[in-house]
Amino acid sequence: MKSHKLGAVVAICAMLSACGGGGAGSAPTAGTNTGASTTPPVNTTCSLRSRQDWAADQLNEWYLFPETLPAVFNPAGFATVSDYVDALTSVARGQGRDRFFTHLTSIAEESAFFASGSSAGFGIRLSASAAQQRVFVSEAFEGAPALAAGIDRGTEILAVGTSAGDLRTVSSIIAAEGTAGVTAALGPSTAGTNRLLRVTDTRGVRDLSVTKAEFDLPPVSSRYGAQVINDGGRQVGYVNLRTFISTADPALRTAFAQFRTMGITDVIVDFRYNGGGLVSTAELMGDLLGRDRVTSDVLSFTTFRASKSAENETRLFRPQAQSIAPTRIAFIGTGGTASASELVINAFIPYLRSNMALIGTNTFGKPVGQIALDRAACDDRLRVVAFATQNSARQGSYFTGLGAVVEASCQATDDITRPLGNPQEASTRAALDFLAGRSCTRISVGEQGSLAARSDGPRELLSPRQPTTMQREVPGAF
Repeated sequence: MKSHKLGAVVAICAMLSACGGGGAGSAPTAGTNTGASTTPPVNTTCSLRSRQDWAADQLNEWYLFPETLPAVFNPAGFATVSDYVDALTSVARGQGRDRFFTHLTSIAEESAFFASGSSAGFGIRLSASAAQQRVFVSEAFEGAPALAAGIDRGTEILAVGTSAGDLRTVSSIIAAEGTAGVTAALGPSTAGTNRLLRVTDTRGVRDLSVTKAEFDLPPVSSRYGAQVINDGGRQVGYVNLRTFISTADPALRTAFAQFRTMGITDVIVDFRYNGGGLVSTAELMGDLLGRDRVTSDVLSFTTFRASKSAENETRLFRPQAQSIAPTRIAFIGTGGTASASELVINAFIPYLRSNMALIGTNTFGKPVGQIALDRAACDDRLRVVAFATQNSARQGSYFTGLGAVVEASCQATDDITRPLGNPQEASTRAALDFLAGRSCTRISVGEQGSLAARSDGPRELLSPRQPTTMQREVPGAF
């Protein structure tokens, strides 16, 4: 993870607006923050009150929007640290600037994920059409239980239960409880959790017993993550990055080394489900796409609040041995594309302008990032929104997504009936058409937050109210 001079770990992390929880009780009133509590703090190291006071102190010192914090910090009435943090940041959330981005997590859990993608689950990414009361598998991860059981992209989940005797149809669950009922029915993200899933795909309807297990997420799929597409004689590089974690670095270098050897200048970068991750990996991605950038060219600016301006940074391009010099780039994005993914896309707007395009739908809209502030004795890591990112033209306020910021865009669907990277898959096909100079329909900025529409209704990535680290960084993961 990238470190600033302050010694805190910096990462851009994303979560969908449906994730996270609201504060219990009344939200504090915004005003000039004094950092004062209404009652003396309890000194017990990991008591609820001590942890709440610690969290409030970190916000008071580092929060990017200090003017939105309450005049008085009062943890009374909040049952958890997370509820208190949600309440303290409610004003910025109402302004669309901190949509539960600031959150409390576990040091151990987050460290395991960013080091290797380690998590527990079925190893699938789910999306739902609430209107049609249907749930689909958008992606299945190599080395995880679901793919081993024969569940892959395009599979529809018809029913969920713990046994044949208590199977509930997805349609009845959504009708009674909304999509949150589906996330609850799938059970906790702990190894050993077993569910009976009734599924349908090209092989027909069948019942499968699948048990959640620990697995390491491959950030670049071994099946389709990096390839060269022959589009009518034109060689196009395609790379699909699931998340920005450190183990992505060697896979990205290998992919771009192949592109460079083949002299590829047209590239598709598929970020359609990428919720963000490490800034350092995003910067490497920028470098690998920046062979023709000089070392004085700005990749991004990182800007803290006025009182922390000494932490501001200017990141210049650092071309690598594997870097290529693309003349045209097609970035595939959706409402699941956020944070570090958006940083990379935004970085190339001033340099490529209309020679790059956003393909699919509008992105999530997260031009801010968090620092990690740790209280090791309690395994508490507070992710505080502390900085904003901008490109070399100082563009960075895309809280409503990049659809209105990019000069060129092409609307496309997320066609789960075909594999990712397949030239006939709708978004990949639209990307190839853009690179070939064919016309398209511009993305509607009103589509922020959702996946591309399908004939069975618009779909959104599923996410529980209290997501794990993996579910924050890999939207829709279960």
